[in-house]
Amino acid sequence: MFRLLLAGWLLAGLVRAASPRPSPSLSPSAPPPIHREFRAMWIATVGNIDWPSKPGLPVATQQAELRALLDTARRANLNAVLLQIRTGCDALYPSALEPWSEYLSGRMGQGPNPPWDPLAFAVAEAHARGLELHAWLNPLRARYSQALSPVAPRHVSRTRPDLVVAYGRFLWLDPGLAESRDLTLKVVADVVRRYDIDGLHIDDYFYPYPEKSALGVPLPFPDDRSWAAYRGAGGKLARPDWRRENVNTLVRAMNTTVHREKPGVKFGISPFGIWRPGFPEGIQGMDQFEVLHADARQWIRDGLADYFAPQLYWTERQAGQRFSRLLAWWASENTARRHLWPGLNAADIGKGRNAAEILWQAGQIGPRTGSSGSILWNASALHANRDGLATRLVQGPFAQRALVPASPWLGSQAPETPVIEVAHGGRGPVTVDVDAGKDANLSAVVVQTLGEWSWKTEILPGATRRLSVARTYRGTPPRELRVVTVSRTGIESAPAVWRPK
Repeated sequence: MFRLLLAGWLLAGLVRAASPRPSPSLSPSAPPPIHREFRAMWIATVGNIDWPSKPGLPVATQQAELRALLDTARRANLNAVLLQIRTGCDALYPSALEPWSEYLSGRMGQGPNPPWDPLAFAVAEAHARGLELHAWLNPLRARYSQALSPVAPRHVSRTRPDLVVAYGRFLWLDPGLAESRDLTLKVVADVVRRYDIDGLHIDDYFYPYPEKSALGVPLPFPDDRSWAAYRGAGGKLARPDWRRENVNTLVRAMNTTVHREKPGVKFGISPFGIWRPGFPEGIQGMDQFEVLHADARQWIRDGLADYFAPQLYWTERQAGQRFSRLLAWWASENTARRHLWPGLNAADIGKGRNAAEILWQAGQIGPRTGSSGSILWNASALHANRDGLATRLVQGPFAQRALVPASPWLGSQAPETPVIEVAHGGRGPVTVDVDAGKDANLSAVVVQTLGEWSWKTEILPGATRRLSVARTYRGTPPRELRVVTVSRTGIESAPAVWRPK
């Protein structure tokens, strides 16, 4: 449908369009499909690995550093970042449940001065750049080994010491206690409820990685009290199976909690990259099923998360942990058809690895391998452009911007067809105003233009309502212009179509 805007149209060439998909006979050629691929990086705050660069920086410096990391992601044609907001029962955001993280101020429990909300800031800044923001938390670690300050009075080890056990250099919530799991679930619900995040993400810390004594003797995890309570209540499982069921219970509950609070928010898990040695045949390494008590194969088979990001941190040259074989195995287990977005280890560039390995791995992502994205560990490697990684990604596998793959099981309703007004008078850029209708909470706005010979696709932030489009080399408007809006679950609207008369 086209509507002339009387004198305004005569002077400025304005046309309002809210048209259904045109028939192929009316279109000079069909536009290309919009590329879909998840591309993200982890931003680690624990130990000040990625951000902030050190504790106690002025707020303005912390904000500038975070903006710079988000700018790096945008320039590298990523479309998401995973920001660590809970490193050990602490918070990098104002929380009534847990104390401020020491990695901001240098002292646990001490808030920033002047006050600010890093998570709200990160969400707004990421969305302004067309990036998804996934809040990443450690579900069971209660205290990191490299402490910067005394434990705050509000920390769980002070308020509920009965839920916490010391293991090696760390403190842990005991996964065998329902109240420990409930504490994490309260944090998850609070974050999803209060913040406009796109995803809630957990990594591979369930039962802890093995610790040894000063003499090198393996230490048993100290859950005798919760184990005895389970057996005393009539529990029949063997201890390893009981531990796995504790973790299974938490994973199922986290999945339910996220979607109960906001059905469209993605829940993601990044397990250790090997489920068990020998799966597939010839694979060697730690047995997360027995050591971490994490049955990640069952989770992916049952679709207990919206995306799985196994940490495939090895190279193709490592026969016992070969990247391609592990990726193929995880894809074969993904019978619930959730997203498979493996983690790639860019942090080791310069330590026996070069950027070419990461580029090759990123180039393997696609339907052929049953995957639709990848996540880079970590932000610092990309930000420092180690071995030209960022430059080479945008020259190679990330040359074309991409939309995050759709998650229709989280919501399949398409946005309204947008209404567009196009001003093409004069010699300047063509201006397009977008009316997204009542459903204005979008993940992206996509404009596709047909020049003299080919189509161009631009993916813009979801809040975009005015955009400029370049003219052809002859100074004329595009031969055809299409605008598509994309829902927060990745569903595309029908296009609004405009052609100059």
